[in-house]
Amino acid sequence: MTFESRLARAKFRAWHRGTREADYMIGGFFDRHHAGWDEAALGWFETLLDEDDVEIMAWALEAQPVPEKYAGPMMRQLQMIDYVKI
Repeated sequence: MTFESRLARAKFRAWHRGTREADYMIGGFFDRHHAGWDEAALGWFETLLDEDDVEIMAWALEAQPVPEKYAGPMMRQLQMIDYVKI
C-alpha cells in the first residue's frame, strides 16, 4: 500500500469513528497535522486508530494517563485540541 493510499484510509477511519465528538477530535487532528507526517508519524496514527474512541478521547483530554507507546510529541499535539472547530 502506498503512503498516499494509507493517508486516504487513515482519513476515512479518522472521520468515521461512530460518534460526532470522536469524528471531530480524531478527524480534526488528522486534517490539521497529516500534511507534515512521515512514515513513522502515519504508523503512529494508524496504530492509534485501532484503539477505542473513549480511550483516545480520554488521553487527548488528559483524563487518563497516556500509554507509553502513544506518549510523545504527536500525543501532545492531539492534547492541544486547537484543531477542533466549535
